[in-house]
Amino acid sequence: MKKSSIGILFVVCFLLCIAPLIAQQEKPNIIVYLSDDLGYLDTSPYGAEVVETPVLQSLSQEGMKFHNAFVATPSCAPSRAALLTGLLPARNGAETNHSFPDEGIPYLVQNFQDNGYKVYAFGKVAHYKGNSKCGFDYHHDEQVNLEKNIRHFFDSVKVDGPVCLFVGDRRPHVLWTKQMDYSPEEVDLPPYFIDTKSTREHRSRYYTDISGLDSEMGRVLDYLDPKFGVNTLTLFTSDHGAQWPFGKWNLYDAGIRTPLIIKWPGVIQAGSETDANVSWIDILPTLLDITGAETPKGLDGQSFKKVLEGKKNHFRDVIYTTHSGDGKFNIYPIRSIRTDQYKLIWNLVPDAYHTNHSDILRNDGAGAFWNSWDEQAKKDPKAAAIIKKYYQRPEWEFYDLQADPNEQENLINDPGYKKEINKLKKKLDQWLDEQNDQMKIYRESYRVGAPKPNAQSIKTIK
Repeated sequence: MKKSSIGILFVVCFLLCIAPLIAQQEKPNIIVYLSDDLGYLDTSPYGAEVVETPVLQSLSQEGMKFHNAFVATPSCAPSRAALLTGLLPARNGAETNHSFPDEGIPYLVQNFQDNGYKVYAFGKVAHYKGNSKCGFDYHHDEQVNLEKNIRHFFDSVKVDGPVCLFVGDRRPHVLWTKQMDYSPEEVDLPPYFIDTKSTREHRSRYYTDISGLDSEMGRVLDYLDPKFGVNTLTLFTSDHGAQWPFGKWNLYDAGIRTPLIIKWPGVIQAGSETDANVSWIDILPTLLDITGAETPKGLDGQSFKKVLEGKKNHFRDVIYTTHSGDGKFNIYPIRSIRTDQYKLIWNLVPDAYHTNHSDILRNDGAGAFWNSWDEQAKKDPKAAAIIKKYYQRPEWEFYDLQADPNEQENLINDPGYKKEINKLKKKLDQWLDEQNDQMKIYRESYRVGAPKPNAQSIKTIK
């Protein structure tokens, strides 16, 4: 054999031997950063003019910003269960808050591990049942001191192979900090809020927590940047909207629409934006696709990798969301279907009060502003109408989102929309059948006509 042929053979063999190592090195490290109860519009990348979030602003300028990202359900435990299983609530079993996926429903954490990843979790990533901890290689559940805990771990542990790191900041979940870094007189309020001194002070406290989240995220990313290297995909999002009226526990966009920003140098075009509709159930299937890991069949979630690569700007035609309740406080099941232009909401128990922790407990740093709302409603018909709309809702709601993004004018009885309404009702029914959604009422609702629940009456409920 000629020396040249031997040389070529040696090079080929060498490349074949190191190919698996090269492939492994090319797998990106992943950081999934989660906030808790953060409104879609309440950060600077999404147009907030008062609250300051420079870290998120920088992330959006370096990555891709999604305008139409939605959670599967607007309460903490089932939203995070949907994220980690790729299955919607009716199929994974975690429908009400503080519930868990059914026995035997696998978490997608295992699929990253099977592909060579170490998967770690810090802070509020999921609601855990017993000692299972969703299969993470390591978890640190403390919801404060995220930077310190992450530093301590990575400074003391040698990590082999690529990393998938989940970080969950509890902010801006209530109770909001007592600190007010923003002037209450200068904070902005949605048009469907009642403008009172207490509302503005609570809004300032909420904004202060958002800035605190942003600042700590910056410190965490600054620390991880030299350790993880340039081939790192960083994803930021929130589990649902904020605990304000018409937000969390509702299927209005203030409850289900979420910020989503993804940075991946060299792959995602810096400063890009997309209108593609995506759901939280799509996030982990997308990351599995990116890393080359096996994605289980039969998931509700799908990969939107091509959107990230700039090859597509369309993903889902419709977004389905569900809400089934939260223990004693929120017993108001809802289902919805959303397109780019329209939203149809089905309130399953319209003869009941819509209510939750905020208006029932009225804690300082959470819903204490409700007392000022009630006082304002005694003398202001507009305030009284807002409160009535909050507590009592019709069976069906239909909104033209392009004309009415705040979902204030219910067009369900408008004959001009009858055809569209019927089409969406049919699609929603078909989807509920496919999901085998039993539309279960988990507790007896608080019926209209009876006294509204309060902190004292809730204590008597077993």
